[in-house]
Amino acid sequence: MNALRQNDRWRWLTAGAVTFSLLAFLLLLLLLAWQGLRHFWPQPVTLFTLAQPAAGEAQLLGEVVSIQSLPRQQLIDAGLPQARQLPDRVTRYLIKTGNRDFAAPDFRTLLESDIQRREQPHDVLVLQRRVGGDALGWFAGLYENQQPLTAQNMQEALRQRLQQTHQLLELAERIRRSDMAHITAQLEALEVEALKQKASGQENEQERSMLMANRAELQRQFAVQAERRASLLEESARNALMLRDTNGQLHRIPLAQISDAWYPNAMSFAQKWHHFLLQLWHFVADSPDATHGEGGAFPAIFGTVLMVLLMSVVVMPLGVVVAVWLHEYAGQHPLTRLVRIAVANLAGVPSIVYGVFGLGFYVWLIGGTIDQLFYATALPNPTFGTPGLLWASLTLALLTLPVVIVATEEGLSRIPASLRHGSLALGATRAETLWYVTLPQAAPAMLTGLILAVARAAGETAPLMLVGVVKMAPELPVDGVFPYLHLDRKFMHLGFQIYDLAFQSPNAEADRPVVYATALLLVMIILGLNLTAMGLRHRLRERYRSLVQ
Repeated sequence: MNALRQNDRWRWLTAGAVTFSLLAFLLLLLLLAWQGLRHFWPQPVTLFTLAQPAAGEAQLLGEVVSIQSLPRQQLIDAGLPQARQLPDRVTRYLIKTGNRDFAAPDFRTLLESDIQRREQPHDVLVLQRRVGGDALGWFAGLYENQQPLTAQNMQEALRQRLQQTHQLLELAERIRRSDMAHITAQLEALEVEALKQKASGQENEQERSMLMANRAELQRQFAVQAERRASLLEESARNALMLRDTNGQLHRIPLAQISDAWYPNAMSFAQKWHHFLLQLWHFVADSPDATHGEGGAFPAIFGTVLMVLLMSVVVMPLGVVVAVWLHEYAGQHPLTRLVRIAVANLAGVPSIVYGVFGLGFYVWLIGGTIDQLFYATALPNPTFGTPGLLWASLTLALLTLPVVIVATEEGLSRIPASLRHGSLALGATRAETLWYVTLPQAAPAMLTGLILAVARAAGETAPLMLVGVVKMAPELPVDGVFPYLHLDRKFMHLGFQIYDLAFQSPNAEADRPVVYATALLLVMIILGLNLTAMGLRHRLRERYRSLVQ
């Protein structure tokens, strides 16, 4: 009876621990979703009339970010001059005013005593800009080549002009990424061929003339595409919007710098939902601005998933081979014990050490050797002797290798010996038994190791900072130029983007919601990859359950 009570006690403790873990995970998701997704919801804009105007500023326009109730003593300790005349509890508002470029800072604090009147005008316009954050004010006209435009419905005219400008910018970007990139790759290939011929001493006048003619033709095509792109950019810069601020001053904002515009105080609930979904899609599918890094997270999503997939392709075969050798062939001797000690030590090494190792061994040693052997004509410009996608994937494969080895070996140890003996008794060789009986039975354990490896690798940031990840990558690692998958390119990563926005941003307060949204995106990607592996593991486990029984 005492044993049963003891078992019940442990069951309740186990259930409590599982429940606590699930609740903590759900609370984490709720926190990230609330703090991140509300950034994409159109918030109402309030016009505050100040009781005591300071520096000629009688009104303040902005979004209320947070409201706090503070004791008066806290304001006195902070050195606020008029704090002693305030009541015991004071309400403080954090206002996002935007207009960072002409009314910095774009966050202000107001006390309840500072506010004389507040209202939410329906004609307040919010501009989401590619550079400089949001701009808030009142629409004061559209201009084309310094000439004002007139229309019966200016809101519709603004929407149409914005759409036309976005189409021009997308076409210009498509020319840069596709046509100009393809021509650049052909020019680089011609230069490499010319250097090879010159180094081998086989260059003759006819081949030199052909190379020069091909180079001239490609340069002409590049100039044509560059001129076409410049013409599109020039056409997109013709239109501008005039924005009036609370002081009555007019500010000219080119439509090429505006990604979206809306009237938040005049939107219906359905319009707000449409705006929310559109903003969320832009965040997931768009690329950040090449200069300031403001915009979507698609390159970071693509880089994260691609790196994890490449890491999995490397770590799974290697980890399974090591585990099979340790469990099935090695036996018990000093070398086996040494390997097990090494695997255990690798699991406890800090991740930044793997980054230093990857930089020294993969990048400088292996990458530098590859450049000297196969890309000598391109030196001193490195090809593989510089951090890139390949070295980041190999570094994380080494980091997660102990996880796969231990999980696979655990799975092999749970397979009944009778299955191996039965296979051998039927005439199968040891290799056939391993391939057709043992490994299929251990497949769920291998996928368990893969799940743990993916969960750790996708969230790593420190080693990637040394072996390939960057804040802004001009090109994706995959494009339409041969060989299509460019393992030597640097890439973007969601973990590094979170770090950069949280600790390196010059305006951390404005980027805080984007940090939460990016963190939520990273968690959802890891969860999606893990659920895919779990589903495959469940199917394999059910497939071989009857054989084990």
